Amino acid sequence: MKKNKKIKKILILSVLILFGLTGCTTYLSDENNKRISNEETGQGLPKNILCQPENSDILKIYEKYEKTLEIKVEDLPKCQDLKIYNPESYTGLWTQIFIIPLAWYIIKVGLFLKSYGLAVMAVGILIRIVIMPLTIKTLKQSENMKKANPEIKKLEEKYKNKTESDAMMQKSQEMMLIYKKYNVSPIGGCLQSFLQLPIFLAFLEAITRVPAIFESTLWKFQLGTTPFTGISSGNYWYLLLVFLIIFTTYLSFKFNALSIGSPEQEKQMKFMTNFMLIFISIASFSLPSAIALYWVVTSGFGVVQNIIMKKNLKE
Repeated sequence: MKKNKKIKKILILSVLILFGLTGCTTYLSDENNKRISNEETGQGLPKNILCQPENSDILKIYEKYEKTLEIKVEDLPKCQDLKIYNPESYTGLWTQIFIIPLAWYIIKVGLFLKSYGLAVMAVGILIRIVIMPLTIKTLKQSENMKKANPEIKKLEEKYKNKTESDAMMQKSQEMMLIYKKYNVSPIGGCLQSFLQLPIFLAFLEAITRVPAIFESTLWKFQLGTTPFTGISSGNYWYLLLVFLIIFTTYLSFKFNALSIGSPEQEKQMKFMTNFMLIFISIASFSLPSAIALYWVVTSGFGVVQNIIMKKNLKE
């Protein structure tokens, strides 16, 4: 058990080091260190954009604060001309290996579909398909854990009032035997989340740092506009976007929940799920529409995917 906790800590630390050393999105700010936003959309303007804005008003803002930028706007390519490998613009492992190739792919799909909004959703679904083998493995672990749960609960009851170190050591050994019997990996359920985290953050970075995406529209939604700004300006279609974020997130938590063992762990997981649902519900009002559409489509796709997979596993 100690070994598994050590592995989890190493995975978390590795992700944090990767982000810390290679950087992420930074935003334009004025002399008072106040973030500069697009007045029309409410979107904070990224400082380290990957390509030139096409909107003349946005371009003027970047030119005004050009001294604070890492790279002059005029030295950046047009978004449709962004290269998959662009070392002359930005350095850093995180940017070069993850963000720029993903941004390049979204742009190419957007040009093909003639819609960056559709491209964001299509690429999001494609990512879910690519990591499907890992999803299947995680679901198998969950089904195995369900089979092991009766014995785990008996073990918890057996050592309920025993706190001595010898008893805890014996409990850990018996727990590992149960895991082995049902082919359960203690970190198997966490692995998918750890690997999805950098993919998810890279996707959000790619969307955030490409002006062409946030200057586009899809149906009633301007992709750089947040629901709060849209609703404030009288476009109540953004309420639908907020509802879909909350609804698909709820379904995702409900149908994608994994069996994780003891009643105490289940209780902690339920608390975290409720907390995250409340947090995402509040945050949904400040998500740019491009990210909101990505969230809704990938969450909905994940729910359908898991329902079908669970049905096939039971058969």
